[in-house]
Amino acid sequence: MTMQTITELLQAYRAGERSARAHLGEVMNAVRTGDDRNIWITTLSDDQLEPYLRRLEQANPAELPLYGIPFAIKDNIDLAGVPTTAACPQYAYTPERSAFVVQRLIDAGAVPVGKTNLDQFATGLVGTRSPFGACGNAFDPAYVSGGSSSGSAVAVALGQVAFSLGTDTAGSGRVPAAFNNLVGVKPTRGLLSASGVVPACRTLDTISVFAMTTADAQQVLDAVAVYDAEDAYARPDDVPALGHGRIRPESFRFGVPRPEQLEFFGDGDAQALFQQAVKRLEGLGGEAVTVDFQPFLEAARLLYEGPWVSERFTAIRKFIETEPEALFPVTRQIIGSGAAPTAADAFSAQYRLQALRRRTEAVWDSVDLMITPSAGTIYTIEQVNADPVQLNSNLGYYTNFMNLLDYSALAVPAGFLPSGLPFGVTLFAPAFYDQDLLAVGDRLQRAGVDRLATAERDLPQDEPVQAHHTHVIPVAVCGAHMSGLPLNHQLSGRKARQVASTRSAPEYRFFVLPGGPPERPGMVHVGAGGASVELEIWEVPADRFGSFVAGIPAPLGIGKVRLADGGEVPGFICEAAGAEGATEITELGSWRAWLERRQPNT
Repeated sequence: MTMQTITELLQAYRAGERSARAHLGEVMNAVRTGDDRNIWITTLSDDQLEPYLRRLEQANPAELPLYGIPFAIKDNIDLAGVPTTAACPQYAYTPERSAFVVQRLIDAGAVPVGKTNLDQFATGLVGTRSPFGACGNAFDPAYVSGGSSSGSAVAVALGQVAFSLGTDTAGSGRVPAAFNNLVGVKPTRGLLSASGVVPACRTLDTISVFAMTTADAQQVLDAVAVYDAEDAYARPDDVPALGHGRIRPESFRFGVPRPEQLEFFGDGDAQALFQQAVKRLEGLGGEAVTVDFQPFLEAARLLYEGPWVSERFTAIRKFIETEPEALFPVTRQIIGSGAAPTAADAFSAQYRLQALRRRTEAVWDSVDLMITPSAGTIYTIEQVNADPVQLNSNLGYYTNFMNLLDYSALAVPAGFLPSGLPFGVTLFAPAFYDQDLLAVGDRLQRAGVDRLATAERDLPQDEPVQAHHTHVIPVAVCGAHMSGLPLNHQLSGRKARQVASTRSAPEYRFFVLPGGPPERPGMVHVGAGGASVELEIWEVPADRFGSFVAGIPAPLGIGKVRLADGGEVPGFICEAAGAEGATEITELGSWRAWLERRQPNT
């Protein structure tokens, strides 16, 4: 099929150039006329599709954000009336209602076309551990597709659907993205509801999204990132506990592991593409900072070498104890080992993880995000079958720590190997930086010099992705809170960040208020007859803004400050009565200029 993005399909529908029924007919024809890569476990029948099509024909394409967009669902996520197998036929059940996230997509107008193949019970990063057959890579079926969300990734890469859902516990939403030249969103744990998902490790799982572009991924995330009170592990979008409140996609610091800590398993071509991606980020305004990756790697080893595998055992305990032969042999081996760890082992591992988490927290004082390969290399299906455990482990080198340490992550295409197979990188940051990563990743994807897609054409020129920043509040400061001045610690101590130096509109009188130390200015709005005042704009994390404002003494307060460009932001203002008897410095228009003028007298 011709590859079409969500944006392109929506434009065609809304312009009357294409009908949803006609397009879905083409989609189903492509899905049903040969599956030589073992992508699908179940596809919907015409009768099952009909209710979705009838609803769309009665709707306005402009009123549904995902009108008529076909998507695939990893077969450990429920779709009402369609069996969920988790790639184990004996385990299958037919749910009466769809998973929360699936229902959100349907409500937005998207149309599910089927359930996709996966590493059984989402245990694997290769896409070969399935009784439905090994899923072949979209670019060369002799190579692994990546897993466990194998079919979901390949269906998008081949243009059969516009986007798909996977899950990600240890890398299942990032490795398949890298191996199939896709964007893969690994959201913050709990940002997307896990209601209606067969758990792997319930405390770590998240639904993931595969798409061709970051713009498409953003549209899907907008539809599904809704708090689900029925999911005990759901979390509402929140202010990041680490970091600085937001990442500016045009100016940021990014961490890169020490050279000796990078692992490409002998793949020099992958190493070169990673170095190119780092240079590309620098060219976009990023500043590379070398970081110690060791605590991240130690945390990664805990996922399978520690007691978290017991969560996988717990999720299907009754089934594996009564029907062990129903499991794929390597899957049975891995999950079955989860019966061994004790409660004491679990606590010991938690203590170790917390110690490692504390060590990694220090990294976020010096960087906004980090970049790693999504995987250090890629293998053929034959190679993986010959050494299924070790090669799978190799593919998790850069992924297994992510959910244990509670990060948001985004896999982005980063070029092609000489073999013609894709290579990808992952950007990651603390929890709730999902929107920021999409904005940076969008610029990185657009900057890629090798932009071949499966359909051999450039990416569509969608509007750049803009992060939706609800986590920060801008504040204009004009005096002692400016950078390097005595009260600036009240901002920097709350992880606020300076984002601009500017001036106010010429509508203010400027005074040195009595009192101190430290001395403070007062900016009084007068409209006509006023002057422009030097300002700094700082962004304060929203959950720390209240405590900042509470410490502001009268006659100062926070109001709207008009900027020279006509915009308005919250900022320091002074009551007119408070400036009575104060020294006026309006003609200087700058607190720093006043400090420099008085310096000889101090």
